Amino acid sequence: MQNNIAKFRKEAGLSQQELADAINVSRKTISTVETNRFTPSVIIALKIARHFNTSVESLFEIEDHD
Repeated sequence: MQNNIAKFRKEAGLSQQELADAINVSRKTISTVETNRFTPSVIIALKIARHFNTSVESLFEIEDHD
């Protein structure tokens, strides 16, 4: 799974810590999600999408391995 969280975050001028504070998670959570070392829960994904006023589908993409 790929994600566009870093892109949305940088476009909004936010640090990882600022995004983490906004959705009530640790900075490490944001870092590990952005680098694809951690797949977030549905709740975290929805909170990030809501924070950026976008859909979960615009933040996350499932890679096809056909």
